[in-house]
Amino acid sequence: MTNRRRLKTVISISLLPLLAVLAFVPVVQAVEVGDKAPDFTLPSTRGDKVSLGQFLGKKNIVLEFYVLDFTPT
Repeated sequence: MTNRRRLKTVISISLLPLLAVLAFVPVVQAVEVGDKAPDFTLPSTRGDKVSLGQFLGKKNIVLEFYVLDFTPT
């Protein structure tokens, strides 16, 4: 078996577990302008869990995502 063929075999075998996991990941649909936001829960900067549904009908909400602002370095 040539090195190139052996490498293809190793890569193929390595990808099988990843493909098996991806088969069970739910499909996420894009949210269009005007759609209701899906409910989700994320950790706050204080460590609490905050859910979008907690604010339903109570307040106007602005979501702003910062990449790497509060991540440990």
